[in-house]
Amino acid sequence: MMFPLVLELAVDRKIPVAVTCRVLGFSKQAFFVWRRNPVSSRDWDNAHLINAALAIHGDEPGFGYRFIADEIEAESGIPASERRVWRLCSQQRIWSHFSKKRGLNRKAGPPVHDDLVQRDFTAQRANQLWLTDITEHWTDEGKLYLCAIKDLWSNRIIGYSIDSRMTAELAVAAVRNAVALRDVDGTVLHSDRGSQFRSRKFVELLRQEGITGSMGRVGACGDNAAMESFFALLQKNVLDKKKWRTRQELRLAMVTWIERTYHRRRRQRGLGRLTPIEFEIINSQAAHAA
Repeated sequence: MMFPLVLELAVDRKIPVAVTCRVLGFSKQAFFVWRRNPVSSRDWDNAHLINAALAIHGDEPGFGYRFIADEIEAESGIPASERRVWRLCSQQRIWSHFSKKRGLNRKAGPPVHDDLVQRDFTAQRANQLWLTDITEHWTDEGKLYLCAIKDLWSNRIIGYSIDSRMTAELAVAAVRNAVALRDVDGTVLHSDRGSQFRSRKFVELLRQEGITGSMGRVGACGDNAAMESFFALLQKNVLDKKKWRTRQELRLAMVTWIERTYHRRRRQRGLGRLTPIEFEIINSQAAHAA
């Protein structure tokens, strides 16, 4: 760290290199070695590792240094130990949004979208307003996460994804599933401020598909209450029914309940005692007739 000072004194103050090195306590040979190659290969590699870590964390804000270390070699091509990644992440303040470190004011991240819903959970047509959120449940193999997207017009779950990891890709897959089945012209997608919904991947997907994003406030469960009501039903009718041994067993149970029971058998008073599928069929036919 002192070599640039030696060079600066030699150029600006005309102080001989040998004199400065002797005063500072190192050899002039070491200075000339640095002069020939001022950036070491390790510093060069560290710079690339930091760039890779920032890119990974930008896509997956929930990733801490361990997950980044798992991904970073594939991203950068530079082998790095978990300890080295931890040191670089600490220097650059790259931390998981879920971590709680003493002395740090850990708050939810800033919204990437305005709140366009303002708790007005009404829709006059299909694909006008979608809601999304993520729920989790334990199995003997570990947690299983479900990201679901609900069309507020019919209360139908139009897209969902299930995975063992709560990453941005979980939310991205749910949106892609919904977009493949629906017309998204003029659609607003409302979520909370979870890191998955603020990730670069998710925001970019909304932009590409022409979907307008909306976000509620921090810690205000009422800002996404209509989505929470669906998860409450799922909790009561599936998740809390038994102890689940495997993720695959729970995955099958959730999909079966959504597609067979919730969509086709469970009548809702808000839909005129129709199921979501019946409501969409009847109203779609009426719209075509008009």
